[in-house]
Order: sequence, then C-alpha cells, then structure tokens
Amino acid sequence: MSKPSLPAGTRDFSADVVRKRHYIFNTIKQVFEVYGFQPLETPAMENLSTLMGKYGEEGDKLIFKVLNNGLSDPKNIEKARSSFEQVLQGRNDPNFTERALRYDLTIPFARYVAMNFGQLTLPFKRYQVQPVWRADRPQKGRYREFYQCDADVVGSRSLLNEVELTAIYRTVFQRLGIPVEIRINSRKILAALAERCGGAEKITDITIAIDKLDKIGLEKVKEELVSRGLSPDQLMTIEKYLSITGSNVEKISAVRDLLGDIPLASQGIHELEYLLSYPTNPGKTAADILCDFTLARGLNYYTGIIFEIKAIGVQMGSIGGGGRYDDLTGLFGVPNVPGVGISFGVDRIYDVMEELDLFPAAVQSGTKVLFFNLGDAESRVAYALLQQLREAGIAAEIYHEQAKFDKQFKYAEKKNIPFIVILGSEELISNTCKVKNLQSGEQQVIAQQELRDYTFSI
Repeated sequence: MSKPSLPAGTRDFSADVVRKRHYIFNTIKQVFEVYGFQPLETPAMENLSTLMGKYGEEGDKLIFKVLNNGLSDPKNIEKARSSFEQVLQGRNDPNFTERALRYDLTIPFARYVAMNFGQLTLPFKRYQVQPVWRADRPQKGRYREFYQCDADVVGSRSLLNEVELTAIYRTVFQRLGIPVEIRINSRKILAALAERCGGAEKITDITIAIDKLDKIGLEKVKEELVSRGLSPDQLMTIEKYLSITGSNVEKISAVRDLLGDIPLASQGIHELEYLLSYPTNPGKTAADILCDFTLARGLNYYTGIIFEIKAIGVQMGSIGGGGRYDDLTGLFGVPNVPGVGISFGVDRIYDVMEELDLFPAAVQSGTKVLFFNLGDAESRVAYALLQQLREAGIAAEIYHEQAKFDKQFKYAEKKNIPFIVILGSEELISNTCKVKNLQSGEQQVIAQQELRDYTFSI
C-alpha cells in the first residue's frame, strides 16, 4: 500500500497554524467591516467561459479545468477521445470540460454583480475571503490552493475609493505589525507607453514582459519584447521608462517628460498625484507609498491605478495587490460599471509573519483550563464546573479518563494548556478545588462556587 500524500502545492493545517491564519483573517475582516464593506461568497467552481480570456495569456494557462461528469461512460468514450485531442491542441471543448476552479475572486465577483445588478445598492462594497486555485509551479510563497481576501467597490468612478483602499492596506498591516511598501502605478501610463511604442494593441505584450522584471531582469525582458516584435527604438523607449528612479515627485516628473504629451499618460499622472495628496492617519506610522513605474500587474482587466504590496526586510513576492477595472462587468453583458479592488495574499502574509516572529503569543492558545479526572464522583462534579466555565466563554476540557497525575500533566503540557483544576476526594468534602498555573507554578485553593469568576490570565 502506497504512503499517503498530498497533491503538490496543497497543505494540511494543524491547530496552531489554523489559529494563526484565523488571526490574519479576522484582522483583515474587522478592517473591511469598519470601512463599510459587506461579506460575499461565491462557488468554488465557475463555468469555464466565465474565467477564460479574463487573465491574459499567462493566466489562462493556470486555470484548473474540471472534467465533465460521465466521461467514463462507454457511450461517451469516443466523444471524450475526440474532445481530449482538442484540449491537447490548446482548444477547449465543452464535451470535455465546461467548468473550472476559480482562479481569483475578482472575476466571480464581476459575474455576481452582472447577475444581480438591478438589486444592488450602488456603490456596492463587498469583501470576500475564500480559497482560489492556480495550476502554477509550487515554490516558496506560491501554492496551487491558497486563500485570497478581497475588497472591491463597484458603481463609482471616484478616486476616493482608491484613497480608502490604500488606507485599508495601511490599517491592516499596521495591526499585523508588518512593515510594507505600497507600490502604485497606472495602467493608463502603461497604455500610453504602448501607444508610444507602436500602438495600443501592444499593451498586453509589454505588460506581460514588464511584469516579469523582478524575476528575470531587464535583459531577459528586452529579449522577450524582441520576440514579441518590438523594434530597437521601441526597446530604447521602454528601457528609459523602466530606468526611472528617484522620489515620487522626481519619478512623476520623468514620466511626464517621457509620455506627458499623450492624453492617457496625463490622466494617469493626475490620478497618482491625487492619491498621493491625501494625508495619512495622524499619530500612526504610515506605510510608504511609492510610485513604481515598473509595476504592471499583467491582468488585462485593469484600467487605472494599480497596487502591489511588498513586505520590507523579507525575501517574498507581493503580499497584496489590485487596481481599478472600469468595465469588468461588461464582459458579462452589463457595460459601463466602474470598479476598483484590492486583495491580500494570506498565505504569503502568514509566511512573512512567521519569518519576522510577529504572531502574538495569545494567538496559539486553545484550551485554557484542564480539569483532572480523578474518579467517577470527582469527574461528575468537575464536569458541572467545567460547563460553567464554558458558559462563561472560557475554553476548558476534562481529561477523558481516570489516570495518574503524571499522564494528565503531560497532556496539559503538550497542548500548552496554562491552567489545571484538581478536584479530589478532599475537595469534594470541602467544596473546594485547586487551581494551578502551570507556567508560574502558583497554586491556589478556592471555593467551587468561586471558580466561574476566577481570572484565568497568564
């Protein structure tokens, strides 16, 4: 019998890990709620037609397709063979697969808005925390199954939404204790760069290549652009664009000199300056907002300001990102609905917090009190007291069977239970119990009726 294993790029989560992940989820959700966003959930599967063509050439390759039911039926074998040949040639065949696991939360959200547009109060602000799947090569910080936490606003073109989403990023990472840079750019500026380099149709080629700059370097990006048909003069323009450095003011000035005569670039620059002009929360350490004109985010649906979050002091890819997409629902027959959204990469955030040792100690606590089991009569009284603590919201349990003290102590230690309660025959007679703090070694004898009000704090 083969040894059990997991599919590559997926993970089991132990109790300690789940608690830490929930700490991140809850922190993000609390901030979303404070900013007026409401929760939404969508199915794990979408129709393949909903997803394909929305993520660019590279993204479409990473969509997990789901086989149709009934392909093992002998009547369908020939049909399945023919369909499989179509798939091997890079063409999708509805006889073989019509559904896929969701690649992100944005496109399913756009589909939901399109289906329910008449019932929504605009602007509609939603957040969503669910897993997504990508057929990517597993590596550090990159998984095939992972969670996203998204917040989106549809039905408003106001740049105040970008200001709010930037503030959400700041607030979440302040609460988690992660030092970050919030990097911003504009797809309008990238579209102007494409226009300067031969036409708007080149934006996909350019952004896909630029999006790989951190991974493969400038020379490899230039090689890829050459393979996509760009001329030496066009390459020179792109290299000049990618070489822009300095402060935000200096970078914007350089872009204005290079592309400012193109209306799209002028609009994009104005929007970035608007976002940068808003004050941060007084008295708080603000995350740096940096104009990064190498930022491309190679998803076709972005149309305005784009975001990417980088953790400072950790070798890790982006831990968040997003941007404006002013006609995403038009893909589903509901045109001219503006939108903007951001996403948190929870799995990478978890890895960063582990590396920087940022999780509070209290996050890992589960059971707070263990009642020793010292016999039938003793355990019955202990169980009544145990239920009182649970009703008071204190996590507690009783050892499952009568056993030696040493065995029950070891159980408490292995589970990091900080307090034990002992009721023996003497305590039954005196209506008392012993409470011991396993970390300090301090032990107290208290009346049983006072246990519910006892302060179980480390």
